[in-house]
Amino acid sequence: MDIQVGNRIYMLTIPNFSESKVLVIGDIMLDRQWTGETARISPEAPVPVVKINQRDDRPGGAGNVALNIRALGGAVQLIGLRGEDEAGEKLAHKLQAAKINSHLLSTKQPTITKLRVISQHQQLIRLDFEEAFSEDHQAELLEQFKQRLTEVNAVILSDYGKGTLKDPQPFVKAAKKAKVPLLVDPKGKDFQRYRGATMLTPNLKEFEIVMGECKSEQQLVEKGLQAIRKHGLEAILITRGSEGMTLVQPREPEFHLPAKARDVYDVTGAGDTVIGTIAAALAAGETLKNAVTIANVAAGIAVTKLGTATVSVPEIARAAKNLSAAPSGVVNQTQCRI
Repeated sequence: MDIQVGNRIYMLTIPNFSESKVLVIGDIMLDRQWTGETARISPEAPVPVVKINQRDDRPGGAGNVALNIRALGGAVQLIGLRGEDEAGEKLAHKLQAAKINSHLLSTKQPTITKLRVISQHQQLIRLDFEEAFSEDHQAELLEQFKQRLTEVNAVILSDYGKGTLKDPQPFVKAAKKAKVPLLVDPKGKDFQRYRGATMLTPNLKEFEIVMGECKSEQQLVEKGLQAIRKHGLEAILITRGSEGMTLVQPREPEFHLPAKARDVYDVTGAGDTVIGTIAAALAAGETLKNAVTIANVAAGIAVTKLGTATVSVPEIARAAKNLSAAPSGVVNQTQCRI
């Protein structure tokens, strides 16, 4: 189908995601969402009283990335750490129910858990239960990773800074040696940790923390190219919230995708949707630009849902259809396949 991006018309194709085989490693969490009605203020303090009537548990962090790939129909393997506790058992059960081939190593630290209290489609508070993971399992995680590289055609490092990926370099080097494209959702103040990755997908705030403030589109692109040269990357995708996303590659014009105006309920997990969709599309044989375009559409759907959410192929197809390009006869636009 044809969609309009800026002043050009592109023919967007949605791949057969069942051909995707993706390996995800990173910080896995249990996302808990308690939802209820708020009708009064507490007499004990000026805070709302929420009468909880619904509880929902689902994998978060790297687990949500894996869920997004499965929702598209791709096969996914997930490697990470969990605690020997009730939350860890719940996490393992949810991953199994989603048909995610997970390899969870048990740790002495508790399972990372985030509890969100929701009322009237708004998040009132988030409670985090976590301790940084120790380095005890790094060698075992790497061995698990290397064993499965031959079974996949794309890899994601989902780094939330919780300690699973204390040193990403051995994983990057292993993927490069196996010639498997590796995408990173980065965390922290130094992209050098991910040197040699195929692509990084920071949001604008994360990008500016590392590369400095970008006061114009031109400066954003220049700093993107600087990051690529400095850290041996092939591309960088900067997600920019309501301003869309920008793909920067060496020797290629920047590729900017605007965000479609829509009602935003929650941006929780939108980055997981982006990187999961791109990896699944690349693993199915799509070009990077087409994969990024599909991910932009998917992210626009995800933010209209409350909490961490996944997006299906029919939803992407419907949304892309609504973005159909201008009628034929437009002569000042170029049509090409992404």
